[in-house]
Amino acid sequence: MRRKSLTEEKCPVARSLDIIGDWWTLLIVRDALSGVTRFNDFQRSLGAAKSSLSARLKALVEQGIFEIQPAADGSAYEEYSLTSKGQALAPVLISLGQWGLAHAFKPGEPASPLVDKKTKHPLKKIELRSFDGRKLRASDIRFLSGLD
Repeated sequence: MRRKSLTEEKCPVARSLDIIGDWWTLLIVRDALSGVTRFNDFQRSLGAAKSSLSARLKALVEQGIFEIQPAADGSAYEEYSLTSKGQALAPVLISLGQWGLAHAFKPGEPASPLVDKKTKHPLKKIELRSFDGRKLRASDIRFLSGLD
């Protein structure tokens, strides 16, 4: 199946998926949020083919999610660093991880919880809030279609 571009869609979910829609991309960003910066470390963590990883990292740089910088240790290597646009994906990945912990594991099955680095305590579940601070359920939200 040929992939359709969603760059002209009015829906912000569709446009977001056009940029970060495949699971490899989200796993690369997850690793970067955990401190991975070098190509070989991404490859080791993900087990991805060099050509696939290279193409995805190139696309993420072109989209402004990563930038390439000289290695922090002064070596000849380059490192991939998340931009503010890339770091803004953290709540997306945390929400996805929290959903996965609640729905993708059997009771008692080992999982890697999301924790606060400082306290090592699990993160509070991300909540949907209205503009005025009210807690919302999914049924309280509506995606406007542009026809509304």
